[in-house]
Amino acid sequence: MEKLFVKSTRKIENVTTRFKRFLIDKINWDRRLVGIKGARGTGKTTMLLQYISEKYGPSDEVLYVSLDDIYFSENKLVDLADNFVKMGGKFLFLDEVHKYPNWSREIKNIYDDYPGLKIVFTGSSILEIDKSESDLSRRSVIYELPVLSVREYIALKHSIETKAHSLSDILMNHKEIAIQINKKIKPIKELNDYNRRGTYPFFLEAGNEYSNHIERIINLILETDLPASTSIDFNSIIKLKQLLYVISESVPFQPNISKLSIKTGVTRDTLIRYLSYLEKAHLISLLRSNTKGISKMAKPDKIYLNNNNLMFALQPGLVNPGTVRETFFQNQLSVAHKVDLPAKGDFIVDDKYVFEVGGKNKTQKQIIDIPNSYVVSDDLEYGFQNRIPLWLFGFLY
Repeated sequence: MEKLFVKSTRKIENVTTRFKRFLIDKINWDRRLVGIKGARGTGKTTMLLQYISEKYGPSDEVLYVSLDDIYFSENKLVDLADNFVKMGGKFLFLDEVHKYPNWSREIKNIYDDYPGLKIVFTGSSILEIDKSESDLSRRSVIYELPVLSVREYIALKHSIETKAHSLSDILMNHKEIAIQINKKIKPIKELNDYNRRGTYPFFLEAGNEYSNHIERIINLILETDLPASTSIDFNSIIKLKQLLYVISESVPFQPNISKLSIKTGVTRDTLIRYLSYLEKAHLISLLRSNTKGISKMAKPDKIYLNNNNLMFALQPGLVNPGTVRETFFQNQLSVAHKVDLPAKGDFIVDDKYVFEVGGKNKTQKQIIDIPNSYVVSDDLEYGFQNRIPLWLFGFLY
């Protein structure tokens, strides 16, 4: 256990705090049990260490451990917690919980048996906390860390701070907001750079290896994170890779489930389940008609890759400007809003706002008679009335 404290102290002392993800200020750290989910590469570990460093610093009352540490090959988490509390420990931070068998049951037991201990844990976006064996959702508050927004990308790359704006604020005041932001940066250029290589915080350190790094992350998600969180076997992993590749060739993908089932060699129900896995892994986004009461196990009407960096990494020769625009819009809006497909237009958000996404010359004819409708235009510095620059939707968080 002494080695775990040494590792913990080293990590806490070495973490950089120059840039912090937006979520760090949104979390209620005072809760006894906090969970943070997120796709691999979004910065969960760094955010956790930053909070510990700034709140506590190196302290005998604090312990950070990653549950993929070799220590847990011969030791149980509940025993670690017991010894930690006996030594005066008060704050236990558990990283990568999905790498530890029966993690939810042991965390539940620790929570129940040590009321003076605060626990924060992180895990894969694939984790279904409310459906875990011990249903930690009744005891914990769960947060999800998405990919970088354009606003965060600019802060990390240029150390330029800008304000985040709510969707309603952007819809009502987009011209004034755009004027202020354009005084600081060239948002169209930043959006273009972001779409190619700016979604994940490691873009700075990865350099020219960024796309290769993304491919490695995809493989780790499919080969390590998914098997740790679901009951899939090696053959299923091969099928998932095949499915992701087929989707990436023709996004936005309008699936013919029967044909796709034959092409991948799996049943319809299995295919729907695989699509759900890829969505929870934040590799794809499934969009459906906004028909009321539709089942989440129903066939999706359109499939996008989760973000444009995945597209540029997987199919750099097939990137279409229209797809880039739509992928960016749905990715940024879906973090805090419900995004579906409307009868007219490209997207309907929160069952209220209809958006048509296109270039700067995009017309309003498809949505002209629809209330609460907007044209979202690429390559536009400033908007006018219900025409809004696409880049502004990168400032939602």
